[in-house]
Amino acid sequence: MDHMFLRDGAMTAAILGFFASAWFGWAQERPPAAWKAALITGSVLSVITAISGGILAWQNWHSGSVLANDGAIRAYLIILGIEFGVAALGAVLLVIRRKPEYLAPWICLVVGIHFYPMASVLQYVSLYVLATVLTVGALLAVPLARRWNLTISAVTGVGAGSSLLLFAVWSMITLAF
Repeated sequence: MDHMFLRDGAMTAAILGFFASAWFGWAQERPPAAWKAALITGSVLSVITAISGGILAWQNWHSGSVLANDGAIRAYLIILGIEFGVAALGAVLLVIRRKPEYLAPWICLVVGIHFYPMASVLQYVSLYVLATVLTVGALLAVPLARRWNLTISAVTGVGAGSSLLLFAVWSMITLAF
């Protein structure tokens, strides 16, 4: 089992579900018309997963967390701070250079990379897989979008949203075992 604490697994599902919904939203920047229903479905399923995870975490808040350790919460917050700082710096540089079309893959790359150290802090081995999927997806988004004549944000958003939703659901499933 990946999770030591029920609360951690549920919070992981809640957080990943929430951000999956955001990525499906970002993917709606000029996607092919045929994608609309799937993007809406992905968004709805992501929100349902986020809410379910949040309720389960709230109901089991007493079960403890790997973050109860001062060192773990400190590492968690440092990783988040670095992630937000690097993402913001890159985003500002992209906007200054008038390259906003690269914002989605940049943010996805930073998010993917941040899951490598986060997997260790949260003691959740599956996050290494998610880190790899998001990182590779971010690196492939631009060439795939160009090859298929799609917006970069649509390709990035579909990949990131789908991956995050899958891992959010996986977090919920692993809670049962």
